[in-house]
Amino acid sequence: MRRNAAVTEAPWVRWTLTAVALLFLLGFLFLPLIAVFVEALRNGVSAYFAALVEPDALAAIRLTLLTAAITVPLNLVFGVAAAWAITKFEFRGKSLLISLIDLPFSVSPVVAGLIYILIFGAQGWAGPWLMEHGIKVAFAVPGIVLATIFVTFPFIARELIPLMHEQGTEYEQAALSLGASGWQTFWRVTVPNIRWGLLYGVLLCNARAMGEFGAVSVISGHIRGQTNTMPLHVEILYNEYQFSAAFAVASLLALLALVTLGLKAYLEWRHGDELVATRRH
Repeated sequence: MRRNAAVTEAPWVRWTLTAVALLFLLGFLFLPLIAVFVEALRNGVSAYFAALVEPDALAAIRLTLLTAAITVPLNLVFGVAAAWAITKFEFRGKSLLISLIDLPFSVSPVVAGLIYILIFGAQGWAGPWLMEHGIKVAFAVPGIVLATIFVTFPFIARELIPLMHEQGTEYEQAALSLGASGWQTFWRVTVPNIRWGLLYGVLLCNARAMGEFGAVSVISGHIRGQTNTMPLHVEILYNEYQFSAAFAVASLLALLALVTLGLKAYLEWRHGDELVATRRH
């Protein structure tokens, strides 16, 4: 009984902490989210959908989906390859590779965008050569994709590395000893063991890719109808005092975020034990 008293808080402490947590969520999460949808529908449902089908809004939606469609598969390949190399092999520079994977977490997205301007801009290191050959990266879709890849590539790798490290190499070694090829071992042993952690990382990567603002804002050039993603389009509408239209597009981003959150919660509910292993490190 004495031990339990030492580790168990009094009921009023638990209730106080719970109330503080709920008030925080209400004030900083639920109320702003509700406000987005209220403002989006302030002028009626017809005005709401009119803002979403406006040509510039449709262009922003298409560009956002295109960027995510390119970014996520590329980060998927990189994340699996990096996690495989880090967890299954020993090599020089392994610690450096892990540090580089974490680099986007410590570098401001705005700085990342400026770096791409420095490299691919008209006065950048590769800018004159690109202009001579008719290749446009900065202030175009390729630059937006590159900047988005930079800020999102840690998500899948960081979900897989702890999981694959926890699993070790015993299953792969057993498969190889039974005559399986490396490719067969990867598809039939490794992938089934990491599939839920992989899907979880893809969800996080996709959510960040669609919501990225800082790096894309710098590299895009804010060309309306051409290089504006949904977050940038929201900013432009808001600065032009088109508040209902801005909140309408913002609500679409919020809906995408809620879908991602729902899928994330479902994965944690159905496969919690496997996903917990991805956070032990």
